[in-house]
Amino acid sequence: MSDVIKNRYEFVALFDVENGNPNGDPDAGNMPRNDPETSLGIVTDVCLKRKIRNYVELAREGEAGYNILIKADKALNTKFTEARTKSNAAPFGIIASS
Repeated sequence: MSDVIKNRYEFVALFDVENGNPNGDPDAGNMPRNDPETSLGIVTDVCLKRKIRNYVELAREGEAGYNILIKADKALNTKFTEARTKSNAAPFGIIASS
């Protein structure tokens, strides 16, 4: 078995929302997303990923290895530059010679 499959985890997240909107649709005025056939609420994968990222950010704040890359606070290029600086890697566009 390859190492990639060996380290794969699958899980189920169940949650219940009453009188709330767990995943509003910005294209529909932030109205809840509903399945037209069953009228049950739909929560997208993007919404679930954001909820997990928010939890990790709060529960593991400041711990090494738990930083979240995609946030609304800074542009990605700034984060990449900070990461390269902290890791002592060569700046962008410069190839280290040996």
